[in-house]
Order: sequence, then C-alpha cells, then structure tokens
Amino acid sequence: MPESQAESQPERQADPQQGDAAPAPTTVRASALATDYADGEWHRLHPATPLFRGGLAFVAIIGVLIVNLRDRFIELFFGGGDDIFIPGPPSGDLESDAIDFIVREELILVALLVGLGVLLLIVAGFWLSWRMHTFRITDEVVEVRSGIVFRTNRKGRLDRIQGINIGRPFIPRLFGAAKLEVSSAGNDANVQLAYLRGRDADALRRDILLLASGARREAAVDSAEGTTASGMLDARVSELLAPELDVELTEPTSVVRMNPGRLIGSTLLSETTIILVGLMIGLTIFVAVTGELFLLFAMFPTLIGLGGFAIARITRSLRYSIASTPDGVRVGFGLLSTTNETLPPGRIHSVRVSQPLLWRPAGWWQIAVNRASRSSQNGAAGQQQTTILPVGNLDDVRTVLGLLLPDVATDEARATLELGLLGSGDEGGFTISPPRARVMRWFSRRRNGFALTPAAVLLRTGAIWRGLTIVPFARLQSVSVNQGPLLRSLRLAAVHAHTVAGPISPTLGALDRTDAMTFFDTVRDAAIASADTDRTHRWRS
Repeated sequence: MPESQAESQPERQADPQQGDAAPAPTTVRASALATDYADGEWHRLHPATPLFRGGLAFVAIIGVLIVNLRDRFIELFFGGGDDIFIPGPPSGDLESDAIDFIVREELILVALLVGLGVLLLIVAGFWLSWRMHTFRITDEVVEVRSGIVFRTNRKGRLDRIQGINIGRPFIPRLFGAAKLEVSSAGNDANVQLAYLRGRDADALRRDILLLASGARREAAVDSAEGTTASGMLDARVSELLAPELDVELTEPTSVVRMNPGRLIGSTLLSETTIILVGLMIGLTIFVAVTGELFLLFAMFPTLIGLGGFAIARITRSLRYSIASTPDGVRVGFGLLSTTNETLPPGRIHSVRVSQPLLWRPAGWWQIAVNRASRSSQNGAAGQQQTTILPVGNLDDVRTVLGLLLPDVATDEARATLELGLLGSGDEGGFTISPPRARVMRWFSRRRNGFALTPAAVLLRTGAIWRGLTIVPFARLQSVSVNQGPLLRSLRLAAVHAHTVAGPISPTLGALDRTDAMTFFDTVRDAAIASADTDRTHRWRS
C-alpha cells in the first residue's frame, strides 16, 4: 500500500482582510517595573555589556601579564637587585629577551606609550561596539542592530515568538545584569539582547509577551529612584537569593520544584553513571590481568569528564522550578548561573513522558517537548532546552502536563492519560497492535497503541522503557500511514503524526492496517478542525 498523507492547515491569525472577525485587543496596564523599551524607538544595552562579552577575558590577560612580570615592574619603579635585568646576549626566554632589549635600548617610555595606545584603542573599540549595538521593540518585531565595520540586523516577529529566555551568568549577575533571548520559530532565528539590567530584562519580557498576546500596553511608569551604595548592595544580594519564579505572577498551587534527593538518585541511575561505573570496573579488571598501569592514566581524563558532567547536572538543577503565569509556563533553574524561560500558550507542539528502566522502582518520569525554536542555552540538568521536567514523580507529571497542555490534560482525559503512562491492553479507548504483531513487538505488543482525546492524539509505546507521546491536534502539521514489505506481509502498518523537528518523533508501528487507516482519517479531520478554531497564539485577545 503506498504512503498516504494529509496536510492540516497551518496556524493563522484572525485577519480582517480575509473576512475573519478579529477580536478587539485587551489593554493591560503595565506594572511599576515596566520599561520604556517597547516604545518603538532605538535603545542601547547595559553600559557594561562590552566588559561582560569580552572585556573580562581582556582584564584577565592583563592580570596574568602583571603577575608574571611583577618582579620586573618592582625593579623598574622601586629599584632592587642587580639580577633583575641582565644585559648581554639573549637568554632564550622570549619574555626576558623582549624586556631586556627594551631596557638596553632605553625604550621604556616608548613601550609604555605603545601599551597605553593599544589599551586606549581596545577601550575605544569596546565603547564603539556598545554604541553601535542598539535594539527596538515595536508592535510587530524585536529588532537588533550591531557591528562596527560589518553591520548585522536581526528581526524576530512577535507572532512567531516561541519563548523568552532570561539568562544570568554568574559574573554579570553580580553586577545586576542579565541577557534576554527571544526564541523565534526557525533555525538560528533567535534574537538576543545581551546585556540588560536585571529588572529591565524581567519587565521587558512582560512587555514583549503582552504585545505578542494581542493586548495593548499602556505607557510604562518610571519608578526608578536614586540608589545609594548600600541600596545597590542590597539589590545585588536580593537578586542572588531571589527565586527564579516571580511570586507575583505564579500561582502557588501550580509550582513544581525539584527534590534534591530525587535529582541525585536519578543522576546515579542515569546512563552516564552506568557508563562511568562500567568503564571503571572494566578498566580495573583489565589492569589487574595485564598489569598495564598506564591505562589508568589514559582513562583518567574520561572519568573526570563523566564525573564532572554528573556533578554539573545536579548543581544546575538544584533550584529548578516550573509554574504557570498569565503569559505561559515559566521554567527556572540554576544555582550560580541562573536561567528562566517563559513558554507562551500554543508553543508546545508535542510532549513525551518517558520512564527509563532503572527509574521504574522509584516511580520517576521525565518530560520533554518539541518546539519550533532552538535556544542557545542548555536547559535544566545541562540537557537540551527541550527537557522540561528532568525527573519527577507521577504527581509532578500530572501537574506539568496540566501546565503545558491545559486543553489536553483535563479531568475527562485524566483516566486515559493514566492508562497511557501505566496501563496496557485496550482499556481506556486504546487501540493496540494485533496478536500477529508479536513478531515485531515481542514484549510491548499490549502497550503499543494509540488513543484519541477531544484535543490530542496519544501514542503509547514500550514495555521496558515506557513512553507516552502527546500531540495536540492544533499543533499537528500532517499525518501519514506507511507500509513496507514486512508490514505488508503481516497486514500491518505504521503511523506518523508530523510536528516540528525535535527530540520527539511521534510514530507508532505494528498496527493493524485497518486501525492505521482509521487513525489517518480521524486525526486528519481533527487536525484541520482544530487549526481553524485555535486562537492560543493570541491568548490575551
């Protein structure tokens, strides 16, 4: 049987020119912490941006040079022993040769002037780079211009925003700075503002989300006041200790936090730890048999790298939390360098809940998503930004699914979702593989199946490594049925619900051919109907 495929209608906005009745935008009053950046005019970044983006390395290099030459500087300016500068033939040390040459030829003043000139040129370059790096936010786009000789202009459309990420690396965080990244649909389509004042980044995120939601934003109220040194220090300490989730925006009942013991346990039972332990055991046995001790030193860097990854995974997620806000789901994590991201409604294209074999006794699960954008930063636990819940119990899974897909994880669909995670067989409306599919699904035949809810399709797989993939009809791009020679001989077929590219591939094989065609027809019609009625991309309209 040849492949059959149907394309659903893409997401679209209400357009008065096309005859759709566009609802009047809601007007939302900006808070006292709002900024004037969203006024359509060009603005500049934090004045210390050049220092954060490259100046710190320059300062570190100067510091290393000064430390290495401190004895010579002391002798030069304060006098000292006669062995600091030894005239004569070169000693073979490049550093000593250059300095001895400058002293012998009495070029100290010239060298200082040249060094000062180079320093001034570098400072001028940093200042000019900051001066030429501007951005603006209009009702339609976020736009950034940068570059001195070669100019760069990047734009991100508000109606294609997939998320807004605020990162606070440790050093800029000490100075109250943060970088804001607007994730747009497409590869390499993100727009980054690095760096802004921390509170300006938070307020600007709210402004951008309000504009993207279809609401009109009133003028900001400037509440900035003069701050003293003590007030500035208090602000820095407050920012370092503040949670990543804004308590004024999040609902306390929706907050999911990471349990440290669960995080450590899941790391110890992860594939990385198993590989590390296996390498150590195998290496120990090999050395004991052959007596070749040099292999211990050869494998030492690998062991250090795997161990460092495990430690970084734990420390990066110690402050992990996820909660609901009026403008989407807010995910925050990080101990020293922190990150929090807001995912607006309608930006999750598919969700997969999985359970590795070693996690099953403890009842732990992981949640990943497919999104139409790629973030430049890693997510929680050092994993991809698509990992929304690194590890959680069943109650955490229920809460997170309710945050990510509120139209899917309803009370009516709860029983079906539970059976998708823990059940097997045809209970709860699941259609599973027929008995003749045992040839291809020896252990998982009774778990290999699909179910349809009013808002999504559920694909259940795996008896050893359990998994449940959820694809909302409104985010579905197309659906296909495939049947190769082996499947055709068994009167079986495979189905594929196409979404944006990502770690999740919503496929299901070894279905009865008739069930696969029923899946194709039903999902196709539901996806087209949902695309016509979906308005989550303008959630405040």
